Amino acid sequence: MLENLPWNVFRQTGNIETYLLMKEMKEQNQQSPEHQASSIEQESQEDLNL
Repeated sequence: MLENLPWNVFRQTGNIETYLLMKEMKEQNQQSPEHQASSIEQESQEDLNL
């Protein structure tokens, strides 16, 4: 059910940006844990630089 969530949201709203965002989030969740950890560290560093 959750794997179809991006498509169902797009179908109901017609908002392509929401669909693409949800697809991107889904792909990030399926990445390896090591890659996710490095991405989180990088985002944290970027937040500190603001």
